[in-house]
Order: sequence, then structure tokens, then C-alpha cells
Amino acid sequence: MEILVLQCQLVIALGLLNVWLLRFGKATPWRGGEARNMREEFAAYGLPEWSMWVVGGLKVSLAILLIVGLWISSVSRPAAIGVAILMLGAIAMHVKVGDPIKKALPATSLLLLCLFIATT
Repeated sequence: MEILVLQCQLVIALGLLNVWLLRFGKATPWRGGEARNMREEFAAYGLPEWSMWVVGGLKVSLAILLIVGLWISSVSRPAAIGVAILMLGAIAMHVKVGDPIKKALPATSLLLLCLFIATT
């Protein structure tokens, strides 16, 4: 079970780092509304630009903590709970703008993985 938890941590961390560091300015089929990049996505949600930087900073920091948690297990649960809270917010934003369920699947998947880590 421990190996599965570590694998989930790695999947979540690499997924978040991919979105926020590699795909930040790129279009993906998962972006909210009709957004083609992260800035447009937050605008589509009606959020101020500063919130994008706060959310991004939190997600990157929590992703790093999940990686650190591969060696220091005591940080894994709090980091997973933090990501879970942010994923609930992401799902709520998709609902707010009337996105199809498909667009909320990545956030939902990460939420479920985080809940698994937090409860194991």
C-alpha cells in the first residue's frame, strides 16, 4: 500500500508541475471556458490576475512537498490535503462557468488521489 501512496504522490506532483511550469502558456482541452492559457483561464472564471499567482505558487509548493514526502512521509498528508482543497476550488470554477464534465476530470482525478493519500 505504501508504494501505491508514493506513486500517487509522484503522479500528483508531476501533473501539477507540468500544468504550472510547462503548460502555463499553452492551450489544453482541459482549460476552463474558452481559455487558451492560464491567464485566460483565470479571467474566464472571473478571478483577478493576482489569484492566478497565489494559486500557482501554492500548487507548485505543494507539488514539491509531495515529492519531499517520498522521503519525509510526515509532509505527505498535509500536502495532499492542501492540493485536495485547491482541486475542490478548481472543480467549483469549472461548474461556475458551465464547463462540460470532461474539463473537470483532471481536477477530480487529482482530488481522488489526494483523498486516498490523506486517508491512508
